[in-house]
Amino acid sequence: MKRKINLWENHSSTVLGITLVLFLLGMCMLVEYHSYRLSHDMQERITYKVDLEPETSDEVALILKTKIEALPQVKHVDYISRDKAAEIFAEDLNDDFVKFIGYNPLYPSFMVNLKVDYLPEMHQTSRNEMIDHFTNEVNKFEHVTGVAYQKTVVSELNNVFYKITWFLVIFMALLFITSILMISSTIRISLFAQRDTIQTMQLVGAKRHFIARPFVSRSIWYGLLGALIAIAILAITLGGINQTFSDINILSQDHNLWYAGLALAVIVIGIVLSYLSTLFAINRHLRNSR
Repeated sequence: MKRKINLWENHSSTVLGITLVLFLLGMCMLVEYHSYRLSHDMQERITYKVDLEPETSDEVALILKTKIEALPQVKHVDYISRDKAAEIFAEDLNDDFVKFIGYNPLYPSFMVNLKVDYLPEMHQTSRNEMIDHFTNEVNKFEHVTGVAYQKTVVSELNNVFYKITWFLVIFMALLFITSILMISSTIRISLFAQRDTIQTMQLVGAKRHFIARPFVSRSIWYGLLGALIAIAILAITLGGINQTFSDINILSQDHNLWYAGLALAVIVIGIVLSYLSTLFAINRHLRNSR
């Protein structure tokens, strides 16, 4: 009875270790996904202001709007006429400045939003070059006097996202390696408890794969069980975060497909992680027991 209890303690600690590792990996992937999504949303909200000559008529401006909308990197274009610009400015000032100065000094413009998916994702220089290409193309159009946007905000937003991405990638790689070593150590304890059985099998000529088969098969179930528990904890955590930060709306149906992919990834990683850890531990144990 005591032997069974000791073995169960070793096995339960293995499942617990797999669960904790998969939970941390899942949280890292969730943070990576939502930081990526929020970064995209913020970048698509960045407005590129295309200034036009003051005397540009609405008819000419609408034709020019069609040309800008035809550019592959453009997502949306709003036309702001001189009268509309004066109306917006007067609302901000809470005063009719046109009547005060006797004329409208403002000029028509376009408010352009770019497609983030069209911009390069992995290299900051390439992204800046693509934005510069867009501004150069627009500046070639007749009646356009210039393109203005918050270049510092765009650059800082991209830098923050890249730093978070690389940090999470490195952290997940280190966590994966550490988890293999940790689970292997736990499994070696279980193997040590059954060293007499293993030695008997070796004495009667059992091959290495025959000895390893029951341990590997059991490790797959451990990985699956740990993954399912980790997924349940992640779901509870997501529910708690959604209640605390309801504005983020992380449980939107738009994310269901990605969450399903995450759950499948956690299951696959759990099985592979447990399999590799067990195989590593068994090979090392059999090699040392010769």
